[in-house]
Amino acid sequence: MHKELANAIRFLSIDAVQAARSGHPGMPMGMADIAVALWKYNLKHNPQNPHWFNRDRFVLSNGHGSMLLYSLLYLTGYNLSIEDLKNFRQLGSKTPGHPELDLEIGVETTTGPLGQGIGNAVGMALAEKMLASKFNQLDGPQPIDHYTYTFLGDGCLMEGVSHEVCSFAGTHGLGKLICFYDQNGISIDGEITNWFTDNTVQRFKSYNWQVLEVDGHNVDQILEAIKTAQEESSRPTLICCKTEIGFGSPNKAGTSGVHGSPLGDEEIAKTRNQLEWEHSPFDIPENIKSEWDAKEIGLKHNSEWDALMNEYSTMHPELSNELKRLINNDLPNDFEKLYEEFLEGLVVGDQKDLATRKASEICLNFFCEQLPELVGGSADLTGSNNTYSSASSELLPDNPQGNHIFYGVREFGMTAMMNGMLLHGGIKPYGGTFLVFMDYARNAVRLAALMEIPNIFVYTHDSIGLGEDGPTHQPIEHLVTLRATPNLNNWRPADLIETAVGWREAITSTKTPHSLVLSRQNLPHIQRTKDQVSQIENGGYLLSYEDNADITLIASGSEVKLIVAAAKSIKEEGFKVNVVSMPCLDKFYQQDKVYRDSVVDPMIPKLIVEALHPDSWHGLVNLADTVIGMNTFGESAPASELMVKFGFTENNIITQAKKLLSK
Repeated sequence: MHKELANAIRFLSIDAVQAARSGHPGMPMGMADIAVALWKYNLKHNPQNPHWFNRDRFVLSNGHGSMLLYSLLYLTGYNLSIEDLKNFRQLGSKTPGHPELDLEIGVETTTGPLGQGIGNAVGMALAEKMLASKFNQLDGPQPIDHYTYTFLGDGCLMEGVSHEVCSFAGTHGLGKLICFYDQNGISIDGEITNWFTDNTVQRFKSYNWQVLEVDGHNVDQILEAIKTAQEESSRPTLICCKTEIGFGSPNKAGTSGVHGSPLGDEEIAKTRNQLEWEHSPFDIPENIKSEWDAKEIGLKHNSEWDALMNEYSTMHPELSNELKRLINNDLPNDFEKLYEEFLEGLVVGDQKDLATRKASEICLNFFCEQLPELVGGSADLTGSNNTYSSASSELLPDNPQGNHIFYGVREFGMTAMMNGMLLHGGIKPYGGTFLVFMDYARNAVRLAALMEIPNIFVYTHDSIGLGEDGPTHQPIEHLVTLRATPNLNNWRPADLIETAVGWREAITSTKTPHSLVLSRQNLPHIQRTKDQVSQIENGGYLLSYEDNADITLIASGSEVKLIVAAAKSIKEEGFKVNVVSMPCLDKFYQQDKVYRDSVVDPMIPKLIVEALHPDSWHGLVNLADTVIGMNTFGESAPASELMVKFGFTENNIITQAKKLLSK
């Protein structure tokens, strides 16, 4: 049946792309035999329960070949109909042009930007190893035991992120990561021999991977390679599958012409004849469909694990309860009570000057103690990002039970892996770097927001206030870029209290990722009432208010201290001043208009101060208002001198406020 099973994938893909007049038929045609070997004979999953925690994970890193995945999900019995396949790439369909996270139909992650899928897969495999090391006991059932399988292509291996994550995977010996490389030698521009001549086998062996080479159209060879990969426990495996893109097309197979364009009616007819497929478009004979159907075997796998978990619960009740909590993504029952006590302790505690990156570490000392699933890390800046808490332990290749990961200088790989860890479940990751290096990770940050997964990004050294390292390290446009991203909340706190609220918002979020943008330099504690503390979670709130105020001063982060001081001087000259701290502009914009107007009166002048690019404040200002921001790059000098040069001083704020008041 191998030929018929593979051809079912090929022609569902061919017909869907042709119906849409758009798509990538070549990869599904070329990788269909590999899909038979994996999905028919090896993948452990349950189409009737896509959320089953011990399922094998499958990531289609070369996501342009999405019809291969949609065909497999339909054939094996997921909640995807033939009408959904006919609706490929159409508005509102379940089958968009590139796979988008939808676990209800079996799509584990969003792929398409090449290389990020393999990054997600490495994160998933790492999560499996970490959870297995904690919950699998020698004296009984092993509740965490599954593989992560990935399909990837030449484009994934050309992208630099593949080096970052595959190097990491080899170092950490992720033996349950098995990748299938579609070695067809073709990309959009044609034969890759003119621009991609890497010795991939030697490259991956140097990473400490097991590398196998097979005929990608020989199912028996692929099955044998999978068995060999499964038997290797200490190294990930790359199975290099020599394939022909567009397999079966008489005139387009092996060419770039079949990569990203429909075959056309005439070539489809010839391909049907070539592969002896006599069925109409979207018609899958019942004997082939039933052979593919995985509902019965999936239910069997799931039921066996349920029985195992019952036994595990009897033998290890505390571990079982903790694992169930993590699977359900529940917080501990007493979390909110303990957090309120922690926050109250900060409010009445020692009020010394503190950099918000250090404030973040103090918060992590609490949160990591309460939440063992909170796994931190840094892209080789642990001491600068302050991501290592008093409750942290080192995650090393021989210590997968640690909860702090040393990612090395791999900002993009770190963020893609964090997405994969979060998608796997059972872990809440956070990872740190300098704000200016967010650019390296930008696309993975964007995908976290698009997928609505609550990842946590720690970005320190948040402005020219970092000083002598100069403009290469001083972020200017980065926060405005983050704020422009839909479904991403960005906190730039002014002190320890706002930092604690920002962390709590990030940890309790269910669908929105958060960034915490933190200072290198010390900042003073801000005095607040109990009501003001409770309003921080709204993103912006009044630090001081006067009836019939003449002007509102607004700032975030390190500049809040400046407007507080400036307001005092302006009041002494007879003006009434409102002062607003805006730690999360994104969250403030989400509040209703009544609240927003109560904080930022639209009828009086506004002066906004932030040592970053000003464009994200346009939702609050009128043409007559003033924003003191950064429209140029910084310079290398002590921070105090830079603040004077670029106008972030109490005197300049007073001067600009008087100009507004005189209009």
